[in-house]
Amino acid sequence: MQKEYEVRHIVILAPENSTLLNIAGPLEVFDKAIDKFDTIKDKVSFKYETHVVSAENRKMITTSGGLSILSEGSYKAIDYPIDTLIISALPKLQDYKMSQELIGWLKKQSGSVRRICSICSAAFFLAEAGLLDGKEVTTHWAKSEELAQMYPLVKVNIARIFSKDGNIYTAGGISSGMDLALALVEEDCGKSFALYVARWMVLFLKRPGNQAQFTTPLDCQNINNISMRKVCEWLLNHFNEDLRIEALAEYVAMSPRNFARVFARELGITPAKYIDKMRVDYACQYLVETQSSLDEVASHCGLKNVDNMRRQFIKVLDTTPAQYRRSFLSSFG
Repeated sequence: MQKEYEVRHIVILAPENSTLLNIAGPLEVFDKAIDKFDTIKDKVSFKYETHVVSAENRKMITTSGGLSILSEGSYKAIDYPIDTLIISALPKLQDYKMSQELIGWLKKQSGSVRRICSICSAAFFLAEAGLLDGKEVTTHWAKSEELAQMYPLVKVNIARIFSKDGNIYTAGGISSGMDLALALVEEDCGKSFALYVARWMVLFLKRPGNQAQFTTPLDCQNINNISMRKVCEWLLNHFNEDLRIEALAEYVAMSPRNFARVFARELGITPAKYIDKMRVDYACQYLVETQSSLDEVASHCGLKNVDNMRRQFIKVLDTTPAQYRRSFLSSFG
């Protein structure tokens, strides 16, 4: 007798001008999982079915890159139970007027959908629907401050690629939608199958959600203020020294008080928190790329000792250095 499987409908909801990879990336992950289900068919009781639906009243969706795709129809025409709802992002959310009808539909779905996910700016849709109140979420780093200001009940965490709080999942943007989709597959089918799917897609590794969205050296390149960029570039080569605010201010010929004010204004973070994050960034790199002991990594990156490094990792990445190292080693399988 042929085994019967429960159908789990994976729905990608795409507003007009969505980023193409936010649609295609997660879709490819689930489609590859469907393609490889034969390898685990005796271990699962379900199968996936994927759908791309429009957030408008038409099937055709024009993506932000100008490429049009034909969806299966409007979200209003869905007549099957949604298991996982993934909302695609728009690079220019300010140009899109959120339909109150769509927001009302999202509120209604929250009571029946097993998982609701947003990629990048799509977090604003969930926030507008009140689904992120009291939740710890992430969005693209460039939109995090705006999200926090517009929706003060939302706990925005810029440090994560993706985040889970209850049945709400939020991803930072662009390629992180694929990381999130792989995490959803792992939740359903186990880590080994998710890694198998990642390998078939020739992804370098399956990144854990608590990996940082961007590195501090990359962040330096986006600072407009010459003095702040100068001190941040200097920090990259002196991160293991005693970095007091007085010394940093003196390096760019500013008073400590004025330096702290300008730094926070330009980077949206205090000098102390920036230095902590920078040191954690470098510690992450050393944990993955070297066999150095935790003591050696802590000392080299200016984190003093293992206990302090552990505290900083938990504060910035919500994981320990040892767990971080293991997650990357297992990703290479």
